[in-house]
Amino acid sequence: MNKYQEISEARELLELPERATMKEIKANYKNLIRKWHPDTCEEAKEKCTEMTARIVAAYSIIIDYCNYYKYSFSKQEVRNHLSEEEWWFERFGNDPLWGN
Repeated sequence: MNKYQEISEARELLELPERATMKEIKANYKNLIRKWHPDTCEEAKEKCTEMTARIVAAYSIIIDYCNYYKYSFSKQEVRNHLSEEEWWFERFGNDPLWGN
């Protein structure tokens, strides 16, 4: 299995979209652990234990990937992540017709 397949399978197990924030990754992980933890799971104990181990392993793969991912702080990349308000203000600023 290549690295992409490993990460893709981990992402799918954690029910993550192709693009996710760290907040979303952690939230999905916590929700799945809460659902599958052997102490709270309503399925067979063996299945719950197996799923918990798989979820923890998948989370570890995703976190390792995120820890070694090189983030871009270029002007263009930062612009790609502006909120709607920031985008509008950057383009129109204090223009009397379109600005604030």
